[in-house]
Amino acid sequence: MKDRPRRSPTRRPRGAMSPAGRLRGAMSPAGRLRGAMSPARRLPGWRSPAGRLRGATMPIWLGRRISLALLLTPPLAWLVVAYLGSLAVLLVSAFWTTNAFTGAVVHTFTSDNIVRVVTDAVFRTATVRTVSVALVVTVLCVVLAVPMAFYMAKVASSRVRLALVVAVTTPLWASYLVKAYAWRVLLSPEGPMSWATGYSPGYGLTATVVTLTYLWLPYMVIPVFAAFERVPDSLVDASSDLGASDSATLRMVVAPLVFPGIAAGSIFTFSLSLGDYIAVTIVGGKTQMLGNIIYGQLVTANNQPLAAALSIIPLAAIIAYLLAMRRTGALENV
Repeated sequence: MKDRPRRSPTRRPRGAMSPAGRLRGAMSPAGRLRGAMSPARRLPGWRSPAGRLRGATMPIWLGRRISLALLLTPPLAWLVVAYLGSLAVLLVSAFWTTNAFTGAVVHTFTSDNIVRVVTDAVFRTATVRTVSVALVVTVLCVVLAVPMAFYMAKVASSRVRLALVVAVTTPLWASYLVKAYAWRVLLSPEGPMSWATGYSPGYGLTATVVTLTYLWLPYMVIPVFAAFERVPDSLVDASSDLGASDSATLRMVVAPLVFPGIAAGSIFTFSLSLGDYIAVTIVGGKTQMLGNIIYGQLVTANNQPLAAALSIIPLAAIIAYLLAMRRTGALENV
């Protein structure tokens, strides 16, 4: 009897399971779990939780808009509610009146306050005086700040520049009242200026202009200094190489580049001088400006509607000044 050829045992691939092993794996809890999660057992359209999360992700542009809205909502809400809302209440209250007996505000529409502000000679004189003082203070700040800022930015060494910047900004650290009362002592008829020079302007319009110029000068020096620093030295050198004089270089090359900084500083000095009433009360003597009159009507006379009507004048003056600066194109390059 011939021997039958022996069959070589069939080798299973590595990792493969025997039928018995597959049966045991299918019957075990782990096997049932693996089978339930196998691709063959998933229902049509089934997606894993990670896949569902990826599919539910919002578009990038929508997420950016939501983030921008969340970022801008608090400051815009403050601007609309606190700032613009208070201005709206101010404008509305200017058309109210007060009870002649009790002094209480009566919410009745009337234009008497506006008519009185426009026709009263006292208010017109105070308006002209206030706007004139604000313009004079602004001009003086420009005259003092431009050469100082030019020296700080283009001539002084780094150490001298740092010392000058500290000297300019140091008055901002002191209290407003301390500085105003210091000028009251300095300008008094029996003060240090009178002892040293034999002359003192005393209290009045001149003292008001000098004090306000001192108070607001740093707000002019800082933006003008920043504007001078942005002027490239190569432009000044090129103008000199082409034969332009120093005055021509300053007038035709440097001034147009520095003017936006001067405009920015003038907005600060003009608006701050226009609404100031504390320094005027301390060093102004009998000088009356719009701020003092508004304060008197609001606190002393208890006439809130008339004070609101008077407040429209400096508000309109500041808006007109901003529009004038905008017409020059300076605000576009600040």
